[in-house]
Amino acid sequence: MPATQAAPTDPRSLPQARRIAAIVYPDNAYPGPAFEALVRLCRDRGLVLAGVLQHQVYAAPDRLCDVVLEDLTTGHRTAIFEDRGPGAAGCRLDEGALAEATARIEGNLDGRIDLLVLNKFGKAECGGGGLLDLMASAVDRGIPTIIGVPRGNLEAWRKFAGEFAVELSEDVGGIERWLEGLRTAHALSG
Repeated sequence: MPATQAAPTDPRSLPQARRIAAIVYPDNAYPGPAFEALVRLCRDRGLVLAGVLQHQVYAAPDRLCDVVLEDLTTGHRTAIFEDRGPGAAGCRLDEGALAEATARIEGNLDGRIDLLVLNKFGKAECGGGGLLDLMASAVDRGIPTIIGVPRGNLEAWRKFAGEFAVELSEDVGGIERWLEGLRTAHALSG
C-alpha cells in the first residue's frame, strides 16, 4: 500500500503506524526553515531529539550539495560534501562522512528519544544506503521519525516507507498537527 498522499484533516485519526513522516519539497529547494521551526517547536515542548539539522555551506546554485549536518544531541557538525574544486558537476556527497554521522546518530538512539529528525531521503537512500538502516533501527525502537524527501525521490521513498509513512508539506502548522497526533497516540513521552 503506498504512503498517504496528504496529512489527514484530524491527526488524532493517525494510526500508531504513521510514526514516520516525510516533508515533501520541490527538488533543489530544501525546506530548511521548516526543519528549523520543527526543532524549535520540539525543544520548546521539552521533547528529546536525535538526528540532524542541515545547514547550507554555500548559497551558490552550483553548490546545492555542500551541506553540514548538525547533530541534534551533541551539536557536532559534519560536512558531508567533497570539495572537488570549481567546475565539479553533480552531487559531491561524501558517503564516508555520511556514514560517520549516521553512526554517531545511531549511538544517540540508546537513551529516551521522542523524535528522530533526518535531513534528506537522497540519492544514497534511493540506492539502498545512507540513512536507511538508521531509519529501520528507529522504527524497530518505536521512535517516530521525520525526514525531508525531494519530489524527484518520492517514488523511491514510497517504495521504502509504504503504508508506514505520512507525507507532509513544508507548512509548519501541518507538521505541528502531525506531532500533536503522535502525542495523542502516546507515541511521544514529552
